[in-house]
Amino acid sequence: MSAANVLSVNVGMPKNVEWNGKTVFTGVWKQSVDGPVMVRRLNLDGDGQGDKAGHGGEQRAVMVYQIDSYRHWEKHFGRDDFVYGQFGENLTIDGLPDDEVCIGDRYRIGGAELEVTQPRVTCYRVGLRMGEPELPALLVSHHRPGFYCRVITEGPVQAGDPIVKVSTGPGALSVADTDALLYLPHRDRAKLQVAVQIPALSPGWLGSFQDLLAADDKPKPAWDGFRKLRVTEVVPESTNVYSVRLATIDGSDLPPARPGQYLTFRLPDAVRSYSLSSTTDYRVSIKREPHGVGSGYMTRLAAGAVLDVAAPRGDFLLQDGTTPVVLLSAGIGLTPVLAMLHALAGSSREVWWIHTARGPSEHPLASEAHELLAQMPNGHERIYYSSVDGRLTEAKLAELALPSDATAYICGPAAFMTDMQAALAAIGVTQVHTELFGALAAINPGLVDQTARTPHQPDGPPGNGPQVTFSRSGISTAMREGSLLELAEACDVPTRWSCRTGVCQTCVTPLLSGEVTYSPTPLEPPPDGQTLLCCTRPTTDLVLDM
Repeated sequence: MSAANVLSVNVGMPKNVEWNGKTVFTGVWKQSVDGPVMVRRLNLDGDGQGDKAGHGGEQRAVMVYQIDSYRHWEKHFGRDDFVYGQFGENLTIDGLPDDEVCIGDRYRIGGAELEVTQPRVTCYRVGLRMGEPELPALLVSHHRPGFYCRVITEGPVQAGDPIVKVSTGPGALSVADTDALLYLPHRDRAKLQVAVQIPALSPGWLGSFQDLLAADDKPKPAWDGFRKLRVTEVVPESTNVYSVRLATIDGSDLPPARPGQYLTFRLPDAVRSYSLSSTTDYRVSIKREPHGVGSGYMTRLAAGAVLDVAAPRGDFLLQDGTTPVVLLSAGIGLTPVLAMLHALAGSSREVWWIHTARGPSEHPLASEAHELLAQMPNGHERIYYSSVDGRLTEAKLAELALPSDATAYICGPAAFMTDMQAALAAIGVTQVHTELFGALAAINPGLVDQTARTPHQPDGPPGNGPQVTFSRSGISTAMREGSLLELAEACDVPTRWSCRTGVCQTCVTPLLSGEVTYSPTPLEPPPDGQTLLCCTRPTTDLVLDM
């Protein structure tokens, strides 16, 4: 590797920038500064980031970009107006190309020592700064992301400082190869296994690579779209909860489902998802809500009715193993944990079922759960009726002396799940999974003044494209100009995105039915049965699990 040196030190504090009718708080605008600048553990003096979830912090204290990549992009875009800091970097350097620098390499620059931790986060804001919206995707496809460093030794750095390599990271995994592992298809599993063993790799990227290694173990949908299933019986479990059992039309076996999964139903006037309360057969147990279109329809069915049903889905899954299990449920949230109890029946694992309801009359399937726990030599059952015992609290959980090495599964109203996660963490139970009935929480990095609104039909004239249904949000509307992501935003359906150019897969969403086309084509196609909202348009009517 040839000699390298600093060409410019660039800093800038975050500011509000108008973008697509929204306000973005971003620190991507950096300016070159004269003289030495102190490089500190979390930042450079005079520098800041708007979105601390994706930028800045100990693992991303210093952003580095190379002058050779400047020249590459000048030629690519036909531009000659670039200035130092143009790509949001703190250090513009000559040398250290991304295909030679490796994760864990350490460099002395001026009075500071830096360690390479990860490639640049693929983010729409660098495209915003450059006026080139497609740039996030191009940084990956052209293998020129640049890289972040953490600060081993604080000290001053200035233009002209030589860059001296102090040590080489283990694994010899280059920045460019690391970036490709996360964002490009046909990834090398052996390189993934190398990546997760590199101590310097930032926790965020480490978690992403661990997820990729585990992806092969996740269940794939047993069928595409919707298929017709027959109702075999509808059983009242309490005054307002009914169990609906399903079978194939021709009597053939249904594909196995995993405890914790849910089914999605396409009903005459709605699309709704309900957790399986048993996986020995396909059974959903549904609470009839006073004004619930879906629950009202489902709980009034009779045997012989035929329904359009999507395959079992969901990541709220009972994990195999021998460690203790804690099942925490409230109200109708008992349904997926009841399916887990069925799977655990006869197991020697230590199992705790902790359930809260208003009172005995609103505690459906209680006897079934009790019978299942009786089949477990190490089973424990605790029931709390709020009308008698008050709310379930951290103090009450602490009294149970739950095993700290347990894996906990929580299902119920959002406030209950939030409270129970905090309570479990306080008593030392850290392995926690939750099930969410509604739409996932939004990920909209950098946006400010975002007031949550109930999903609604989009403003303005109606679209004339295929019908798009956001099943969790209960909205069905005709497609308009733009992407599915833009349509969801127009309806205030909670969205999750970062790059908006088909790279990061933050916006990946289960596609329950329908066909789509991509523009631009994503760098890596999404998994079967899913779609990338940011670059997708429907070619047929769609049902999305969001």
